[in-house]
Formats: sequence, structure tokens, C-alpha cells
Amino acid sequence: MSQFKLGPASLTEALFESLRARIINGEIAPGEKVTEQRVASEYGVARPTAKSCLERLTNMGLLRRAAHKSAIVPQLDESELNDLFFSRTTFELAATAHLARARLVSQEMERAQTTMRLAAERQDFAEQVQSDIAFHWALVHGLRSERLRRMYEMISGEIHLTMGQYAAHRRTTPTTVVAEHDTIMAAILDGDEPAACEALAEHLDRARDRVLAQVHEAAEAH
Repeated sequence: MSQFKLGPASLTEALFESLRARIINGEIAPGEKVTEQRVASEYGVARPTAKSCLERLTNMGLLRRAAHKSAIVPQLDESELNDLFFSRTTFELAATAHLARARLVSQEMERAQTTMRLAAERQDFAEQVQSDIAFHWALVHGLRSERLRRMYEMISGEIHLTMGQYAAHRRTTPTTVVAEHDTIMAAILDGDEPAACEALAEHLDRARDRVLAQVHEAAEAH
């Protein structure tokens, strides 16, 4: 009998979403192996389906695989985290500036923000992470650039990993990130490009600092 049940979406997509959520939320821990055999056994899927899913997760950065080794959930070090946030800020600032010039806040962004606000009120950490991911994806989607979307997707797995793995939302009050998103959206709607970019940069700087604080605490504990 399979251990995990998949939803009604296509099998491959449902498997991907289930594993992605388990990695992001820390159910599959950093350093833990995720093999084709394990996935096939836990979900009751064929090995080729498991392999396809693991390849996709690896391409996104949610798994790492050395030659002739099993895929594992990575643990990013401080230099990798700084580089990730530098890259992330570069992408998202470009999108935010464009949206502010157009005074465009998409329905996708509004839905993500509403979901996040409700999750913060319930103190539902997992849902806060998912809606935060959706909000920042909506920024990039709003640019309507297929090439930027593909480039951002290359680092999106590592972005999602840091949100869940380092539990950054737990290091601040539940409504803080919601308020920061509100500030970004308000500046975009006002057409204030400098204010929108400044709010986005400060938001990501605070997120980076929360993640790095946790890394430093873990290092001191050892």
C-alpha cells in the first residue's frame, strides 16, 4: 500500500507538488536522501514517474544530485544564501519597477496577499510560506516576460527552500510580512517606482537577515 495519496491532478504534477511541499515544509529534512525507490514506494508510482519528478526538483534546486549519488535535500551555506538573495533581488526589482510604471497589481498578487493575511491570522505557517511564494511569483509573472520567468524559475526552488527550511516567518510577528507586501503593492498602485523598489529591496533584506540569523545561531550551537 502506498503511504501518500495524490490528488486529482495529473499524476506527475500531483507527485511533484506533494514532494515540493514536503521539502519546503521540512518534512523531508536537509541532507535526507530522496531516491526513486523511496518515492515509488511511498506514493505507489512507477519508477520512471518518480525519476521524472526528481529530475524536475533537482533542476529547480530543491534537490541536489552528484554523479552516481542519490538526490538529497540541500543545506545552503552563508555564501550561497547571500548569492541567492542577490540574484532574487535583481529579478524582483526589475519586475517591481515595471509594474509600478504600469500601476499594475495583478489578481494573482491580490489573491496571494489575501491568502497570506488569512494564514497569518490563523498562524498557519505552511500556508504563509505557500502564499508568500505565490506573491513573489506574481511579481515576476506580472512582467509577462517568458524569458525572465524561466530565469527566475532556475532559482525558485532554492528561494522556496529558504522560506520553509529556515522558518523565517517564525522569527517575526505573523503580520509583519503581510504589512511589507501591502507597502509594496500600495507603491506599485501609486505608480511610485522608487518607493516600490525601495520597499521590495527592504523586504528582501529583512528576509535575508532573518535567514542568516538562523544560520549563525545554528553554527554557534555546534
